[in-house]
Amino acid sequence: MKERLSGNEAVATAMKQINPDVVAAFPITPSTEIPQYFSTFVNNGTVDTEFIPVESEHSTMSACIGAEAAGCRAMTATSSNGVSLMWEMIYIASSLRLPIVMTVVNRAVSGPLNIHNDHSDSMGCRDSGWIQLYSETNQEAYDNMLMANRIAEHPDVKLPVMICMDGFITSHAIENIELESDEKVKKFVGEYKPKDYLLNSKKPISVGPLDLQSYLFEHKKQQSVAMVNAQKVIIEVAEEFKKTFGREYGFFENYKMKDAEIAIVVLNSTAGTAKAVVDDLRKKGIKAGLIKIRVFRPFPASQLAKDLRNCKAVAILDKADGLNAAGGPVFTEVTSALYSNNVKDVKAVSYIYGIGGRDVKTDDIKKVYQDLAKIKDQSTVRNPYRHLGVREE
Repeated sequence: MKERLSGNEAVATAMKQINPDVVAAFPITPSTEIPQYFSTFVNNGTVDTEFIPVESEHSTMSACIGAEAAGCRAMTATSSNGVSLMWEMIYIASSLRLPIVMTVVNRAVSGPLNIHNDHSDSMGCRDSGWIQLYSETNQEAYDNMLMANRIAEHPDVKLPVMICMDGFITSHAIENIELESDEKVKKFVGEYKPKDYLLNSKKPISVGPLDLQSYLFEHKKQQSVAMVNAQKVIIEVAEEFKKTFGREYGFFENYKMKDAEIAIVVLNSTAGTAKAVVDDLRKKGIKAGLIKIRVFRPFPASQLAKDLRNCKAVAILDKADGLNAAGGPVFTEVTSALYSNNVKDVKAVSYIYGIGGRDVKTDDIKKVYQDLAKIKDQSTVRNPYRHLGVREE
């Protein structure tokens, strides 16, 4: 069924179709609409979810942790400083292997205060043990939501999942999307049947005990193994999703990469702008391409290195600055992937862009490709740590 929805409404609609047991939420721009829309479904009886309005984002994640530990399917949504306030509980959720699903509507983390889009919130969580799926469009945000529980709840994974989309760009813009029927969604997602949970009187367990030198290392290793396992599960779920709904997803999308000499690697909505530039350059005979990363955690290192190996120069665009004097977080991941997979002939450069919602236009992307055209013929990359679209004094 075709429908016109904002990204926030599309996510709330997916949540309605899944009908989770518990949704806990505290409002924060630009994710507020997700629990707001969902609360109307609770109020009118469309879902039988227990909706918990809490007093802070720390309490939001705490409530989701309690619900999941008790054996319930739990969801929430937040942005920016909301992610920061639940920081302690973010790590606890993943370390307890609780398959919570949370939408992060990406927004700059204070300070100074800014309510517009960049990726500093989700990138701050990149090493917290959460699976991270990024969404270029409203359709992709909706589809990622439909796949998230299947991935998170798989017995070989049991990790929380973060669905990321760009604040005010994807979250509030209205697009035509394909909505699936409630029946097909419910059948695809399935019921949540946890093996171990607090309310199972036949098998008592403890959750969150003191875990000192004797066992913490082994438990962290188990998380690491689960993240490795998630790679296989993500592809399996995507393949079943394609068979059921007809739309195809992988770890990332290759756009005109077959013979590309220069390419951009990017996340989320900027991929749409970059695709338009690639189309224009291709008409002029320039072998430009694009890779849009969809799955950032687990990071598809070997697959990405394989698909970049024939490029002469690649630019990695980050909407968050690693503040490490070496480049953005996606840049360091991609270059590490290239090196560890013995791809050493591809010149790579980091561009920090779009911080605090700074507009990124086709002219900005064209400049990156122009730079790459020069870089591919240079012996070394001069100044690999760059900023795109910043005003210079």
